[in-house]
Amino acid sequence: MSSTELPSSEILRHLVDVHCHPTDAPSISHASMEKLGITICAMSSKASDQSLVYNLAKSYPKKVIPCFGYHPWFSHLICLRGNVSKEDHYRELFYVSQSDEDLETLNTLLNILPAPIPLDDVIMELRQNFRDFPDAMLGEVGLDRAFRIPFDYDASPRKLTPFTVPINHQVAILQAQMDLAVELGRNISLHSVKAHQPTMELLARMEIQHGVDSWNRISLDLHSCGFSPEMLKDIQRRYPNAFLSLSTVINGRSPNHISLIKVCDPLRILVESDYNDVDMCTEQTWDMVRTVADVKGWPIETEWNEDNDHSSERGTVRRLEENWLRFKAGHHSAKRKK
Repeated sequence: MSSTELPSSEILRHLVDVHCHPTDAPSISHASMEKLGITICAMSSKASDQSLVYNLAKSYPKKVIPCFGYHPWFSHLICLRGNVSKEDHYRELFYVSQSDEDLETLNTLLNILPAPIPLDDVIMELRQNFRDFPDAMLGEVGLDRAFRIPFDYDASPRKLTPFTVPINHQVAILQAQMDLAVELGRNISLHSVKAHQPTMELLARMEIQHGVDSWNRISLDLHSCGFSPEMLKDIQRRYPNAFLSLSTVINGRSPNHISLIKVCDPLRILVESDYNDVDMCTEQTWDMVRTVADVKGWPIETEWNEDNDHSSERGTVRRLEENWLRFKAGHHSAKRKK
């Protein structure tokens, strides 16, 4: 098998793309889903795609694990109080200097943005979706200090405003969603960009608030992680429920991902595509499988042998499948490494 060739369907059916966005595409054909040879964790991000992920998972339950949640890029569209007006919500949320330019930008934005959704309604919707899908995850959720509010998210090119979402608002939205995940025992796909400290503070707070046993009942995937190797080691030392997943499309931009793979607990590494085209999910996920295999020095299967479970030379796909099953099962030991 060449370095760019995909393996047989017998091997691919054991592979899980733990983070992708297929419903971001304008449409998903039945032919594409029938051709899909791996399992995908399909992420939601905003109000409009919760139902899209819901319907995709209903249509292809053996191939799609639905993930419901609100991404930090859309957290400004959620209000913490239910009785606030649209204008008051956005004016309070965005810091605006008294310059004529900033005031004009805000006024333009107010005419474009929708009325905010109360956080209570978001949590109610998530709760119902989780009830409908016993294996659903929370995702994609997280914190992002780099993102600026666009005038039109779907425009290309995307024109940005100078406004960002205050980190305290992002944390409030994220923690409410994570509280629900812990309550219902749902695993989480977590985004963290330029927000390392508040992320660490939130993880510590979650463990204290819910207790070690409840917190370790769920698994946490640090998706397309951009942390330093030292920070990843610290997180995995502190939290036995913390896994790492990487994608070529995001992490391949920097050699840091090689260092992350090297230091990651071999029992807690996963792979993803982070792609919005389901036709590319398999190829992109397999690309990261090859990278993990190369860095970890693991062989890649050329055929699937069901009797090879306990071999010390078991292949990369088998190891990743075992890690996924460990992630999915949760209930991690609270014993920490020193």
